[in-house]
Amino acid sequence: MTPLERRASLSLAAIFALRMLGLFLVLPVFALEAAKYPGGDDPALVGLAMGIYGLTQALLQIPFGLASDRLGRKRVIIFGLLVFAVGSLMAAQADSLMALLVGRSVQGAGAVSAAVTALLADQTRDQVRTKAMAMVGGSIALMFAISLLLAPLLVAHLGLSGLFGLTATLALAGVAVVLWLVPPAPVLHHNAPRGRLAEVLGHAGLLRLDAGVFILHAVQLAMWVAVPALLVKAGLDKAQHWAVYLPAVLASFVVMGATLFPLEKRGYLRAVFLAAIGLIGLVQLGFLWSAQAPSLNVLAVLLFLFFCGFNVLEASQPSLASRMAPAHARGAALGVYNTLQSLGFFVGGALGGWLVKHVGVQGLFEVCSVAMLAWLLIAWRMRTPPVALPATAPKAG
Repeated sequence: MTPLERRASLSLAAIFALRMLGLFLVLPVFALEAAKYPGGDDPALVGLAMGIYGLTQALLQIPFGLASDRLGRKRVIIFGLLVFAVGSLMAAQADSLMALLVGRSVQGAGAVSAAVTALLADQTRDQVRTKAMAMVGGSIALMFAISLLLAPLLVAHLGLSGLFGLTATLALAGVAVVLWLVPPAPVLHHNAPRGRLAEVLGHAGLLRLDAGVFILHAVQLAMWVAVPALLVKAGLDKAQHWAVYLPAVLASFVVMGATLFPLEKRGYLRAVFLAAIGLIGLVQLGFLWSAQAPSLNVLAVLLFLFFCGFNVLEASQPSLASRMAPAHARGAALGVYNTLQSLGFFVGGALGGWLVKHVGVQGLFEVCSVAMLAWLLIAWRMRTPPVALPATAPKAG
């Protein structure tokens, strides 16, 4: 990477990290804390308040992506982070579960993922883009693990409203990163072609990636409906779950760095991509096999293998999407991609809870296994786009 590419990758990964840490800090404690609000005795409403963020984000990813193609990436990112901060403050001031639900929905309206990933694609060359996207994906996975450690400690001192106030502060810190650390965005040329939604919705390669990111995050969220209970059943107190998650995440980063990037350089990205899908499918079968009498050691290995596959896919999928999409339509393409990702979160959480209630934990992992097999079949015909080799590294406009 050039110094400019490294700066862009680290600063944009920091924006994702600040935003996702704010979100993830709330998730481990939301259900218990929301029950204390007026109206919190309705489990369905608690679940809706928890998941509404993903739904509103899904509805607005495409408009934000299209706007970033027309108005500029940085303007859209700053606006989205400010909306996210406003929603966080609304949730912090909520005095009922319904007010909390409204605040969560406004949080989701700050849908900046497409604009951030499009800006990262604008500022990196094809041959280093997977590494850049890996920094973003790695920051998300790391924030998830850290939140599992910090959330119970912070909520004990700050309460749920205090956590939402902290989330607003993190969003404003993200605005500061955009203003002062992210390199200048490439100049928009008014006579350049503009991305059209139909252009990306008719692209078979992009549609395969869209289907894949939906399945990946639906399976991820559905898993986490059941995995914490399996760890407790295996004898690990819920306050100690971070001791399994954090080593699994960190070790998976090492494996990803040692496999994905060298093999991509040698032209084996498709094989690594398909192997990662197959690995997560095998992990679901492993959870299915161990659900009746879970062993802590077996669960720890399965989670490590899951994060190995997950991090590879989190790094390679947005990189592939940005390379497949026409440069003038990156915002639109990544808007669709992030819409399906957000819908995956929403559907996975809702469907996972329904499956555990009606068909049990084993039924959940059976469905997750079938979903991963379906993705493997969808992705089998994928072709990786050729890597563009510019004479010089990109320069900021």
